[in-house]
Formats: sequence, structure tokens, C-alpha cells
Amino acid sequence: MKRGFLLKNGIQPVFCLPETGRYVRRAFVIDYICAMSTHERAHQDEANNVTYQRCQFAYEFARPRIKGKTVLDVGCGNAYGTVLMAEDAAEINGLDYDSGTISSNRERYKDKTNLRFHQAEIPPLPFGDASFDVVTAFQFIEHIHRRKEFIAECLRVLKPGGEVIITTPNATKSLARNPFHVHEYTFAEMKEEVGSLTPDFELKGLNGNEKVNGYYRENGKFVRMILRWDVLGLHRRLPSSWLTVPYNAVTSIMRKKLKDSVSQTTGITTADFYLQSDHLEECWDIYLIAVKPE
Repeated sequence: MKRGFLLKNGIQPVFCLPETGRYVRRAFVIDYICAMSTHERAHQDEANNVTYQRCQFAYEFARPRIKGKTVLDVGCGNAYGTVLMAEDAAEINGLDYDSGTISSNRERYKDKTNLRFHQAEIPPLPFGDASFDVVTAFQFIEHIHRRKEFIAECLRVLKPGGEVIITTPNATKSLARNPFHVHEYTFAEMKEEVGSLTPDFELKGLNGNEKVNGYYRENGKFVRMILRWDVLGLHRRLPSSWLTVPYNAVTSIMRKKLKDSVSQTTGITTADFYLQSDHLEECWDIYLIAVKPE
């Protein structure tokens, strides 16, 4: 029997969870898949390690830039990165659209005196002008429709001379549509959009060493194998709401198989990623650092 597929066991359909190899009944499967498709979150486990470390790099990059400053972290999710940055910031505010996530964060981190959480649908940002020294938004902007307005809002709530740091996937490296993403940028698109709002910005690209790139080569083989079954290109044409469940199910199975077949998967750390300023189209993520004029 193969993990991750519905099977027949007498009368009752059962499912083998890819994380545990444990067989469960259909009712549990429905709850399991619906729950895993609610959000796109980079959680920390062995199968998801490369994605987690790729996301974690952004927080480590930001830490020396926020030391002793007042920070807004947009799209904080479960706040693992927000808490890390709280070690350096004078005050940090995590913002997320999901009220349940925010309530959970407030309870979990209630002893962190320099850490606050806020819930809001954005844009606009629910803060006054010149409220923060730094605004961070890591792997967030691709999830919203009013992206240019969001960048303008980030600049609005910054103090003069403050920085906004945004990371987002490089669209040219995406092999398949991610139904959680409204729009993925190219470097050229980001340059044009941000350039219309402020002249003071730079773009960098996140790349990886051979361990990282070897993992993604194997990932690409798996994605192309799956896409061969989509002869009509439905993954790019169907409503995103139809695709979140199969996308999460396939991604979970794929990452489990990659962990088992690519030896370096669990050993990759943030030290295996780096930023570069040239050959940007070869990079996995876009890093935008924009400054509000004095």
C-alpha cells in the first residue's frame, strides 16, 4: 500500500497519513485535509525543513537591521519569526488576518513584554503615520490583491529614514501555480512597482548552495512528473479555491518523498542560503529593501 492514497479495507475507506504512516478512517481524512488547506504556513518539521530554513533566513537577515527599533511584522502567522526578531527589537508588533492565530499567539507569548499582536484585513494598515522604524513582510505580499497599496501603506507607517523589508517568491522559478498566491512577482515587476512609490530602494535575490539547489532540482522533477497528468493545464485555469486541498495533499506527499530520497533535506540550514545582487533571475526569492525619504 502506498502512503497518501485512499484505499479500500473491507467496507471502510482508509487513508495513510504521509507524516506518520498511520492508517485512519475517511471521516478523519476529511477533517485532516480541510484543516491543512486553511492556510499556507511554513511549519518546522523534517519534511518541510528546506522551506522552513528558506523562510527563516529572512528573519536572520532582518535581526541586525531592527536592533533597538520599533518593528511591525506583517503576515506574522504563528509568529516563530516574530518571536526571534523580538530578541533584538525594542518593540515588535505582529499583524495577521486570522483572529484564531492572533488569539493563540497572544496566549502563547504573553510573557514577552516587547511583543504585541494585532488582527486586521489589509491594506490599509491599522496604524498611524510614522509609527515604526522598520516594517517586515516576509512571504506575504503574493497573497493579497492590493499589493501596490500595501507597499505604499508600509512606507506611510514608517518614520522618515525607516526601512521596509519585503520578501516574495521569484515568479520565474515557479514551475506550477500555487493556489494560495494571488500574484507572484518577477524582479522587473517589483522594480517598476516600487520605483513608482519611492526612489530609494534596492533588490537582492536569495539563492542557495549546491545542497539547496540539488534539493530543488529533485523537487522540480517531481513537479514535472505530476504536471504530465494535467494535459489540459487545469492547475492554471481552475479557481484557486478548488485547488488548495489537492495542492496541499500533493505537496505534503512530495516533501515526505523528497526527505526520504534526498539525503541533505534535513541537514540544510539558513547558512546554506545567501543573498546576491546580480543574476537575479537565477534566485529563488526577491528581497526588497526600501527606505522612506527623510
